Amino acid sequence: MTEENDRKAGRRGLRDGEGTAPGGAEADVEAVLRASRALLGVVASSVADALETVTLPQFRVLVVLASSGSTAIGALAARLGAVASTFSRFIDRMEDGGFVERAPSPDSRREILVRITPKGTDIVYGATQQRRESIARILRRLGREERASIVAGLETFSAAAGEPSPETLLTLGL
Repeated sequence: MTEENDRKAGRRGLRDGEGTAPGGAEADVEAVLRASRALLGVVASSVADALETVTLPQFRVLVVLASSGSTAIGALAARLGAVASTFSRFIDRMEDGGFVERAPSPDSRREILVRITPKGTDIVYGATQQRRESIARILRRLGREERASIVAGLETFSAAAGEPSPETLLTLGL
C-alpha cells in the first residue's frame, strides 16, 4: 500500500514487513488496539460508580481539583474549556451536592477559589482505587514472566507515545 492509501485506511507508520506479529505490521497495530480497548474498559468500569453520583463533567472538575488543589474559578473554567459565565452556576450545583466549596482567595479579595471537599475526594479516590484493583486483578492472572514482559512493553510504549496532555486526559475524567 502507498502512504496515501495507508492514511485513508487509518494506518500510519508501520508497513508490511516491519511488524513483529505473524500478520506483520497491521497485526501489531491490531494487537495494540485490542490492548487499548481492554485498558479503556478498565477505565470505564472504574468511573461507573462515580457516574452514579456525579456527571462526567462534574467528575472532570473533581479530578482537576484533586490533582491541582484550590483553583480560581476562572482558571478552572478555562482549564476545562468551559464558558466562565455559565461555569459559576455549574459550580453552584456541585457545591449544593457537597462535592466542592468556594472560598475567598487569600491573595485577592475579588478572586474566588474552588476546592474539593472530602466527599468529592472520596469519589475520585474510589475511582482511582477501583482502577488499581482491576489492573492488579488482571496482572495476577498472568505468570511472572508474562507480567514482566507486559510491564516492559507498556513502559516502552509509554515512552514512545509520550505523556498525554492534561487536557486530553480530562476528556475522560482521568
